[in-house]
Amino acid sequence: MPYPIENPMVLDHLWDDAEKVWGVDAMGDEIMEGDPIVEIDGEVVLRSNLEDYLAEYQNAKFTYAT
Repeated sequence: MPYPIENPMVLDHLWDDAEKVWGVDAMGDEIMEGDPIVEIDGEVVLRSNLEDYLAEYQNAKFTYAT
């Protein structure tokens, strides 16, 4: 005999606390709400992708002072 009680752990529509996607950055990575971002000339870049973005799209050179 089946029970009329449903386990909320298996009902997807009850999981409203999932992270929400905010968008995609200039490097193609998904941005989640609350992620740190940088805006450069109208482009949005995740802070973790900033060095790669600057090197690839802004021709920045990273080196050490000598």
